[in-house]
Amino acid sequence: MQLAAIVISLVTTVIGTALAARAAAYIYKVVKTGSPDDTRTGNPVRRAKTVAVEFLGHTRMNQWGVVGVAHWFVAVGFFTLITTLVTAFGQLFDAEWTIPVIGHWLPFEIFTELVGTLTTLGIATLIVIRLLSLPGRAGRKSRFAGSIAWQAFYVEYTILGIGICIMVLRGLEGALAGVESYEAAYLVSYPLVLAFKGLSHSTLENLIYLFAMLKICISFAWATTIGVNPSMGVAWHRFLAFFNIFFKREESGSVALGALRPMTSGGAPIDFEDPADDAVFGVSQVEHFSWKGILDFSTCTECGRCQSQCPAWNTGKPLSPKLLIMSLREHAFAKAPYLLAGGGKDAEGNEIATAEQLKDVPAAALAEAERPLIGTAEENGVIDPDVLWSCTSCGACVEQCPVDIEHIDHIVDMRRYQVMIESSFPTEAGTMLKNLENKGNPWGMATKARLDWVKELKKETGIEVPVIGEDIDPAEVEYLYWVGCAGALEDRAKKTTKAFAELLHTAGVKFAILGKEETCSGDSPRRLGNEFLFQMLGAQNVETLNAALEDAPTKRIVATCPHCFNTIANEYPQLGGHFEVIHHTQLLQHLIDEGKLLPVNPVEGLITYHDPCYLGRHNKVYSPPREIMDKVPGLRQQEMHRHKERGFCCGAGGARMWMEERIGKRINNERMDEALSLNPDIVSTACPFCLVMLSDSANGKKNEGAAKEHLKVVDVAQLLLESVKAAPTAEAAPETVDA
Repeated sequence: MQLAAIVISLVTTVIGTALAARAAAYIYKVVKTGSPDDTRTGNPVRRAKTVAVEFLGHTRMNQWGVVGVAHWFVAVGFFTLITTLVTAFGQLFDAEWTIPVIGHWLPFEIFTELVGTLTTLGIATLIVIRLLSLPGRAGRKSRFAGSIAWQAFYVEYTILGIGICIMVLRGLEGALAGVESYEAAYLVSYPLVLAFKGLSHSTLENLIYLFAMLKICISFAWATTIGVNPSMGVAWHRFLAFFNIFFKREESGSVALGALRPMTSGGAPIDFEDPADDAVFGVSQVEHFSWKGILDFSTCTECGRCQSQCPAWNTGKPLSPKLLIMSLREHAFAKAPYLLAGGGKDAEGNEIATAEQLKDVPAAALAEAERPLIGTAEENGVIDPDVLWSCTSCGACVEQCPVDIEHIDHIVDMRRYQVMIESSFPTEAGTMLKNLENKGNPWGMATKARLDWVKELKKETGIEVPVIGEDIDPAEVEYLYWVGCAGALEDRAKKTTKAFAELLHTAGVKFAILGKEETCSGDSPRRLGNEFLFQMLGAQNVETLNAALEDAPTKRIVATCPHCFNTIANEYPQLGGHFEVIHHTQLLQHLIDEGKLLPVNPVEGLITYHDPCYLGRHNKVYSPPREIMDKVPGLRQQEMHRHKERGFCCGAGGARMWMEERIGKRINNERMDEALSLNPDIVSTACPFCLVMLSDSANGKKNEGAAKEHLKVVDVAQLLLESVKAAPTAEAAPETVDA
């Protein structure tokens, strides 16, 4: 028995180690086929700290309750219980062998008992959760829909088998050592010690040889399996996740939200005033993704947390962030032999490799190389156009991903090529782009229309809003109010604009606007993929803002639109514009705290707040709107099921505001249905796009009889103004004279 165990174990170990090492080297080579990116290594100490915090703290996973706790023990056990594997090798030669020095050290034995048990229980919990959520039962609602099931179950049952072997070996070790009574060293396995107690010494030794062999063979059969499946993300993520987190976009450790990355070619930002002749605009081939992109694809563990939160997937659209990343991964690895042989296409689509270079490339890899990255099923495309254009860039996928995959950056990079090179995008978006180019706003309205709300406000309240540099000196301005296209031109959003301006006036804040000098911030064209138009609009705005605020003591801007807020604060620094930018809810909360705004008049009703994606997830502003509503008398707040970090999109982000929804349920209707489940009187938000989308849905629901007629969809500023404004005084009753 012992000899057989030694031979089988050693052969399995050699094969598994060799294949896994070969696969690791191959993954490294595949990742290197991506484009250069030298922005991923700055501040290595901070990056290492981020890896430690995310792994040991399981910061993303622990948002999922019991799943996070179970996975923590599995992850920690996978690396710390390597000592039990070392022990198993020793036991093949001597059944009583232990690791020198620490083998019989009580803390070490207790640690092995606890972690071994909790790892086994943890993986059993994850198996049960997977079985209860099988796609065959839950369909699209299962976060495992589309995942490669056999790989996931194989990994889970491997860990379960190893965990069982560890505990059985502990029991056998105790019985062989002659343990007579309960002791801490066998904290959990003592019942197994008792079970094996009556067996002979030779039987116990043979059982140790058997289970040590089983433990080793299960471990290295797993190594063999991942060695022949280098794209097996559900297994390889155990190693690759550390690198993926270390090389994440933000040195600070924050997720890849907020700003989009500048458009690069060959690892360097493109100079749009004088682009290089060989500049690659966007991504049209998998090798055009950066090496970090290829690493992202390789690291995906197919857990489906991104899919479970995606507004497109949840409303019947073809986009699943998980399936998109999986498709890119499988394509990258299938195409890799061609790329590693020197294959590739130039801008005209001509092959750059010689026939000699490609002579040993498998036919399957050559065929994969001919597939268009974006294309319909008939075109044999890797990513369907409907998948690409369904994204609202809400950031739910990026927020939830436990291994820090940067989905939005990859989607926008593919969009950039489609828009700028192929001119292939939904036709309705073309109208928006044309209007921006000609009129500086997506509706194509005249520039002078940007001041209509100012005239309306003066007519309604007598308040005059000054234009900076014309009506007021920049040195006198505390805040430059960036109104935004929607805030200036869309009737429903104009109500927010006027309410906010009136509140600033009431609080005595010195503010001004740019008026006709303001143009679109560029958020929608950038997320659509038209980087050139964004650069043009952004450069114009940065120049305007710098000139307007040149003499201001602080370049301080307040915006009511989270998309403008995000663009000016996070993306204009890429264009040389550095400004202090806050959202209007942050300023209003500050003014309330200072006592400059006093909400006194009750606004009765049940209210639920919708988190705008670009205010919440992208910029982590969750509290100010809620605190404002807390201060308004009469309001009773109730959260929707999906709120804050898990808030559900309104459907307007990612330039979807300008594209029609033709597939599945409208996202704004899904969100409104969730709000209506609370039977509210008011649905509030803090974004003009959200306001429009939710208002449209609410009006439709009223027409169907599915919503109260008095249901209101309003911005937080409108609620605050209603509470701050003095209630109209009743006319004094005529005095009566006693008879």
